[in-house]
Amino acid sequence: MKILNVKSRIRQKKCNRIKIKPEQTGENILNRDFNALYPNEKWLTDTTEFKISGEKTKLYLSAILDLYSKEIIAYKISTSNNNKLVFETFDIAMKRFPNAKPIFHSDRGFQYTSKVFKLKLDEAGMVQSMSRVGKCIDNGPMEAFWGTLKSEMFYGIKFDDLETLKAKIEEYIHYYNHDRLQGKLKGMTPIEYRNHSYNAIYF
Repeated sequence: MKILNVKSRIRQKKCNRIKIKPEQTGENILNRDFNALYPNEKWLTDTTEFKISGEKTKLYLSAILDLYSKEIIAYKISTSNNNKLVFETFDIAMKRFPNAKPIFHSDRGFQYTSKVFKLKLDEAGMVQSMSRVGKCIDNGPMEAFWGTLKSEMFYGIKFDDLETLKAKIEEYIHYYNHDRLQGKLKGMTPIEYRNHSYNAIYF
């Protein structure tokens, strides 16, 4: 390059993310203890995004996972990654399990560090737990679910439009909860494992 007088031109990277100072943060109460002795003892949550070729709009999936059964107990899909997405996911979980009072673990995304979300947790009698900065492994099982979902139904598959992708995500979550057997659940599905636990407790 020097002999030919060729010089490289480096494109300056643009950062589109706006850093938002969290309104409040929580301690890492969960502390990577991913074992749960009963349903609704520990819930994990996070949001992930999907982008398909030819579409400027992205899909965002917010979900809550019960550490006991590994079941996705609530989820919401939207084209906007905002407080409403996370709050509605939480409301779905509470409607399904109104008496649940788990440790509620998340990363430090702006939705989870908002005062409004903390108030929702307090009103539900839940203990807030948050991953440490830059420590994705603190929310390991949730991250593992995203990896499984995307590997099995997204990566390497062509989607023509967002509606088709949304339907496939919903279809996969139903399959994951009701049909996908897991060795860690004694060869049962998440739904079977939860029901098996209830039967063991009450019968």
